[in-house]
Amino acid sequence: MKNYFKSIMLLLSLGLFVFSCSDDDNITPIENPSGTYENGMLVLAEGGSISGSVSYISSDFTEVENNIFFNINSDELGTYVQSMAFQDGKGYIVTDNNTINVVDRYSFERETTITNGLSLPRYMAVSNGKGYVTNWGDGFVTDDDFVAVIDLSSYTVQESIPVGEGPEQILAIGDKLFVSHKGGYSTNNIISVINTTDNSIETIEVADNPDEMFVNGSGQLVVLSEGATIYDANWTPIGDTPGAITTIDPSNNSVVSEIAFAEGFHPNLMAYSQGYIYYQLNNQVFEMSEASTSLPTSAIINLSGTTPYGLNVNGTHLFVTDAKDFASLSDLLVFDLTDNSLANTIEVGLIASKVYFN
Repeated sequence: MKNYFKSIMLLLSLGLFVFSCSDDDNITPIENPSGTYENGMLVLAEGGSISGSVSYISSDFTEVENNIFFNINSDELGTYVQSMAFQDGKGYIVTDNNTINVVDRYSFERETTITNGLSLPRYMAVSNGKGYVTNWGDGFVTDDDFVAVIDLSSYTVQESIPVGEGPEQILAIGDKLFVSHKGGYSTNNIISVINTTDNSIETIEVADNPDEMFVNGSGQLVVLSEGATIYDANWTPIGDTPGAITTIDPSNNSVVSEIAFAEGFHPNLMAYSQGYIYYQLNNQVFEMSEASTSLPTSAIINLSGTTPYGLNVNGTHLFVTDAKDFASLSDLLVFDLTDNSLANTIEVGLIASKVYFN
């Protein structure tokens, strides 16, 4: 049994929103949208009872505009908004209603929409003029997952590359694509490596439920695996597999090092900045040097009373999205890393999950 209880619980939690229809009455457009969204942050919100959305916040935090896609295009993104990718002046907003909206990343005017050849898309990377999008297909089917290859000159899906279950985040490093397999509604423990010259695939085994990835200052791939809870046939927890931070040499796909968490500890959310790794565990944020061979013993930020759902770092600021009860609008929490204090709280969309720097 592949973590069936976790699958059901996830679907039940999402079901709080599945039966609610989004409509234009749920979003109030502003009279004079800015139309200029550079030099700031884009905060994606998944949506649920209302459409997913994108918020813009200027770098100095003096300008905030929610629902910028709707404000500019008089149209909704739908649910659930998963991620965004960038190439030159374009932004690609991936929504798991099988849609990718292509926008000007600074004006947010929609240029086109990609809808064919996708099946529950998750994340996108760009390499050599092509877009590569991870797709779950049916989350309960183990052999229908794939990476869609999009010609970015015609915005059409050219082909699909079959991969293992639950492909999640995807990063391009040279002529390779690295895909973390969180397992969809189940569990997986691999990183797929796609050679874009011939679409051949190798796999790297890591700890269970790999998700967040980044490239560190040495050009190595760093992967955060959450680990998994093991259930018996009656859905009773009977054990855990440990989470881990794994470092991989992308030139030969070998595991350089792995730092495991203690049993029962399941880290999630990870970001990297200026030689330091930041991750979230048990409503606390931890900081560690990328050169460290052991985990930190104390946190730098306490997130007690919040529901952390996204994390990123830029300069001296760390950003956490607080999804609250998944029914109220989220907050973006801004922490000053010079003293780890809460510097700002900004209301954004429903179930905010991703922070990008434009």
